[in-house]
Amino acid sequence: MATETKEYTYADVAAHDTKESMYVVIDDKVYDVSKFVDEHPGGEEVMLDVAGQDGTEAFEDVGHSDEAREILSKYLIGDLKRSESDPKPVTISRASASSSGDSSSGGLPSFVYAILIAGLAAAGYYYTQLQQQQPSA
Repeated sequence: MATETKEYTYADVAAHDTKESMYVVIDDKVYDVSKFVDEHPGGEEVMLDVAGQDGTEAFEDVGHSDEAREILSKYLIGDLKRSESDPKPVTISRASASSSGDSSSGGLPSFVYAILIAGLAAAGYYYTQLQQQQPSA
């Protein structure tokens, strides 16, 4: 018994660009990640940056693990049906992305900074908790 895959237009996806109703496209697959926003390790801001859009580049740039890809698969709701008027998907040239320090693209994407800040904040929080738990001499 084959299951039929629902098709979404880019306009369908773009209509879901809030924390409460968030669709994102990864490799021409549409995901409803609304229920995952609060659980995302990189924070909700990272996801809001690509809400209602093609987030393939952002997803691949971070280098998500197999576990992250498995989690993402739980939120699959259909395929993207592209039309001529849709924004073209952003493709990444791995050769140019790993070439010398040329930052013609404007440096690191903002979501990388968000992830770094979230990581530093978490590390600071845990360090503080550990310091409070240690008995004083």
